[in-house]
Amino acid sequence: YSFSAYSNITKYYFLMILFLFLQITFGSTFLGNVPIHEEVHRCAGQIYGYKGCVRDFQINNKELFIIDEALGGRNVENCNVPICDYHPCHNGGTCTSDAENWFCECPKLYSGKLCQFATCDENPCGNGATCFPKSRRDAVCLCPYGRSGILCSDAINISQPSFSGTDVFGYTSFLAYSAIPNITFYYEFRLKFQLANHHSALQDNLIFFTGQKGQGLNGDDFLELGLRNGRVVYSYNLGSGTATIVSKPLDLTLNIHVIHLGRYLQKGWLKVDDQKNKTVTSPGRLVGLNVFSQFYLGGYREYTPELLPKGSRFKNSFQGCVFDVQVRNSMNQEFKSPGTPEGHPNSGRSVGQCKDSPCSLIKCRNGGKCIESGSTVYCDCLTGWKGAFCTETVSVCEPEHDPPHLCKQGGTCVPLPKGYTCHCPLGTTGTYCEQG
Repeated sequence: YSFSAYSNITKYYFLMILFLFLQITFGSTFLGNVPIHEEVHRCAGQIYGYKGCVRDFQINNKELFIIDEALGGRNVENCNVPICDYHPCHNGGTCTSDAENWFCECPKLYSGKLCQFATCDENPCGNGATCFPKSRRDAVCLCPYGRSGILCSDAINISQPSFSGTDVFGYTSFLAYSAIPNITFYYEFRLKFQLANHHSALQDNLIFFTGQKGQGLNGDDFLELGLRNGRVVYSYNLGSGTATIVSKPLDLTLNIHVIHLGRYLQKGWLKVDDQKNKTVTSPGRLVGLNVFSQFYLGGYREYTPELLPKGSRFKNSFQGCVFDVQVRNSMNQEFKSPGTPEGHPNSGRSVGQCKDSPCSLIKCRNGGKCIESGSTVYCDCLTGWKGAFCTETVSVCEPEHDPPHLCKQGGTCVPLPKGYTCHCPLGTTGTYCEQG
């Protein structure tokens, strides 16, 4: 430092202030209350202990493990998550909770956070595809990112990802990228999208999402973009309330729509196509966005809206193409694609290449109809037919046969050249084993 412009007494006081500043030290940080033996500064006033639960604890955007990183404590108990009181698990799943989380223990042949998905007993799908039982004998392979075909054996190059929304099995198409770093105080996104059809603009569809732990709790930080009733909806929560901007209705005569959005501290902005820029200021005093999840594009890994933070619950995933997604966390930086340096996602499901049709390579037989969902493709067979390409007949004794056989009381159905007969267990008789 140069003091040539100041008097000696000014230098002295400056050095004293600097010395005192450097001597300032802070004691321990106490959570919940202050021990009796600790001295409290008189300006703090009377301190009363907190009674309740503390779920997350962050200092300077760093999340601390409340118990593991504590130097000491007293009279602290686990706080049970009450979500299990609402019985969230489906299909006979058992809900279990601890101080940090809750989960469903699923019975055999069911999976998902809520045990909401049926799974295959035997999985014929390749390359890590998700197998869904179309019937007791047939399966559908929901292809991971970069794969297509009946068994997801075909590699595809994706430059403009195409999303198909939520399929008939309850799964969504999505891409998941690594969490975007350093967007706590500033971010800007640019992207383009093309709707699958005009009807898809009028639905309630998620375009992208990133947020906290995904337990469906109010107050979780999040950032999201979606479509609702033909308008673009941009929302974020910094922990003290949700801020939302809704655009004017989209001009559906445009083939491609362009979005530019951002936020600096509490203030956010959104520009859609040639519409005027719109702004919003988030409520409360918090200014930082703390998100830990991956960056999801087009949908969510398990699209159960109740698992998303309150205020961000779009009903479905996107239908159409989303491309040229770029982000930056400073005005002085260049825009970059999320994920790896090449812009590749970590994972994905049922995402195809825009304008490509996987059904163009599939020939369903015997009146079967080809169904495509992004990169996922399968044949929907007419009654009486089964198999990947609807080339196999359904036996009169198989569960899929319509109408089903009439054998009762454990009778075994045996197919005949014309019709079937019932082999009755001991103690029963009759054409369909219906008599004792």
